[in-house]
Amino acid sequence: MSSSQPVPNPKQEIGQIIESAKALGVEIDEEKAIQWLTTMAALDRDGQNLQIDHQSGIFGHRVVLLDFDPADLDRVRRVAAIVELEDRPNVETAIALSGSSAQSHIQTFPGDFDYFERVNIKARSREEACTVLGDVIREKVHDSATGPGFQLIEARFGTFTHRVIRSGKTIEPGSSITWSPAEVQDGHFNVLSPDGEPMTIDWNYACQDPGWCKLDWVLVDPAHPRAVKASNMFDATWEDADGSIRPLDGFIDPYYQEVYLDADSIPLFSKISQQMDPEALRKYVIQLEREIRKYSFGDHANYGKVAKRLYNVFRLTGRFEEAAYIRELFDEPAALLYQVSALLDGLVDLGGSDGVIDQETLTQQIDDLIRDVTSAAEGPVEVDLVMSLIRIRDDVTGRKTLGSGWEATLREMQADIGGLVNQYFEERLRAIPQVDAYIDMLA
Repeated sequence: MSSSQPVPNPKQEIGQIIESAKALGVEIDEEKAIQWLTTMAALDRDGQNLQIDHQSGIFGHRVVLLDFDPADLDRVRRVAAIVELEDRPNVETAIALSGSSAQSHIQTFPGDFDYFERVNIKARSREEACTVLGDVIREKVHDSATGPGFQLIEARFGTFTHRVIRSGKTIEPGSSITWSPAEVQDGHFNVLSPDGEPMTIDWNYACQDPGWCKLDWVLVDPAHPRAVKASNMFDATWEDADGSIRPLDGFIDPYYQEVYLDADSIPLFSKISQQMDPEALRKYVIQLEREIRKYSFGDHANYGKVAKRLYNVFRLTGRFEEAAYIRELFDEPAALLYQVSALLDGLVDLGGSDGVIDQETLTQQIDDLIRDVTSAAEGPVEVDLVMSLIRIRDDVTGRKTLGSGWEATLREMQADIGGLVNQYFEERLRAIPQVDAYIDMLA
């Protein structure tokens, strides 16, 4: 925003949005909305992106920090201690909270703990850096496969360079390689060639092109007796003897959704951020717009995901009035169902096993889900969801056994909840002319 432009009047600009929200039954705190708009406009004019909170020891993009609630820091750091890679000779790291988890001021019901970690490896060659990254991730899988209140579900490391058939499914070249913890420990797994010939994919094969690197866990939320999912995605870079830094996957990710949890990692962040594409913001918005288009139409329709991506686009491109409206959607009771679906996903990953999370915790989580569904749904759908949860609780407590029907019951519930969430967000996004026109423009 240029200094020659007139200073906007937040109260005047938010008026239409507030009236539209009221007609939809969405409550907007006008005073807080105006305060947020005023702050966002000031940040936009200031032009400085990086902000450091010296009191809490966190840092990140100023717009992102505005949405993060430092009251969650202890909980966030306790989970980070499970999922993060640690520094070692020639390996520097910077762990951050990412996605909706980093928007705790507005997303009252975040579903998962999503982390993002920059991993910079000093090595003589790219091949050596890839090998070191593979060693670090494999060691992490070994050390954090299971522990008090957590269990590793899967690892993503490496890229298929040719078509293979795995468990009856054809996987195309360029696809990310998924590993179970046991396969990582073994260092290999078996697939078939398109001609049906047996093949072995080993860890060294994956090291050639690490690609998208990510680990997923299910764990007990430190603040609540419930099973949640936690992930850590790694953005790996290679630094040569001359100090030049290159991404191992071809692209250095920008920092528009990340809250970094340790101020000691500022030197690494600064060093890497200097290598980012000057067009990073424009390309980031284009990427989000592609995802909005994908989740707005057809078989992939998911307006909960559309709302999250629209919010990020609008707050980063100066469309603050629309962003202010979307902020409020995530605080409505129906948005709670988004979290319910994520919690069910954690139960699916447990597979009905209480080896990591005790029966009492699981039972309490299911009771909480019943309460949440009752408050956010109504009619026949509410009855069906509650009855399904009661069946799952009976299985956990040993009263009745679902057996192989455990996952099927949970998946069926997720589909029902997904439909409710989709309807809720689509109706409220499409009801605002500016937002509706933007979605249609992307089509």
